[in-house]
Amino acid sequence: MGSPQTPSPAAAAAQPSPPGFRCGFASFAGRPNVGKSTLMNALVGAKVAITSSRPQTTRRAIRGIVHRPDAQLIIVDTPGLHRPRTLLGERLDSLVRSTLAEVDVIGFCLPATERIGPGDKYLAQELAALGKTPVVAVVTKTDLASRELIAAQLAAAARLGAWADVVPVSAASGFQLDVLADVLVSHLPEGRPLYPAGEETDEPEQVLVAELIREAILEGVRDELPHSIAVVVEEMTPREGRDDLADVHAVMYVERPSQKAIVIGAKGARLKEVGSRARQQIEALLGTRVYLDLRIKIAKDWQRDPKQLRRLGFYD
Repeated sequence: MGSPQTPSPAAAAAQPSPPGFRCGFASFAGRPNVGKSTLMNALVGAKVAITSSRPQTTRRAIRGIVHRPDAQLIIVDTPGLHRPRTLLGERLDSLVRSTLAEVDVIGFCLPATERIGPGDKYLAQELAALGKTPVVAVVTKTDLASRELIAAQLAAAARLGAWADVVPVSAASGFQLDVLADVLVSHLPEGRPLYPAGEETDEPEQVLVAELIREAILEGVRDELPHSIAVVVEEMTPREGRDDLADVHAVMYVERPSQKAIVIGAKGARLKEVGSRARQQIEALLGTRVYLDLRIKIAKDWQRDPKQLRRLGFYD
């Protein structure tokens, strides 16, 4: 996990750019489950971050790349800021704050369907304290709200702070996505593109596959389970002698035996369903058939254990 950095020379694209070309980083901030990952996917035009109705779905700083003739907008998707209850939660909040301190522009996401609450007001103060970084208030999920509700939320968002702009959008319907992209790009510095044309993310495929498996597990699980699940892809290789099949071996970690039973389900039905759903998504990502081997292990209280957090990829 890390904050937005210039890609390595190997990843950077040494491409000429037209005069006035802009390139830089944006990040969406907001409470958990306000539509940040869905919005990034819609702007990129591809699924580079998993989505779920469960809070704390996003656990990494994931970069999605928007390519335009006049600009390259690199969006850094981060977890939602929340009151941490575990060491993992503390590290996720630290990740968000370090990311917001380094980007060129921030989109402050406020869903049109929910009243602005104490968490939004707290975050507004945090963003105002960043100083020179421009912040755009983004009213999300407008497809689920009436015109009157959207208008009221826009006014409420404007009262929260001195924003560079206030933009209503819908990732689901595409409403004003182009307007939001224009506004974000206007705050980027001039410079050549950092990524080759067509590259949608710099996340390693194994990480993307692990996230797709976790997304499949999150569908329909009990409230106490989502935070306790971590997924590690231990091996991902083409099947020997086959060019149309890849073998993926992954381990799902939970914290207690009771959680393992929930993931497996009655007579293994739930685990089978998770595997089927995940395999379809992985095959779409990799463009090949997949044999998916899923195992479950118990890592007791891993969210609170520094050693286990490191082993699962959640570094200081």
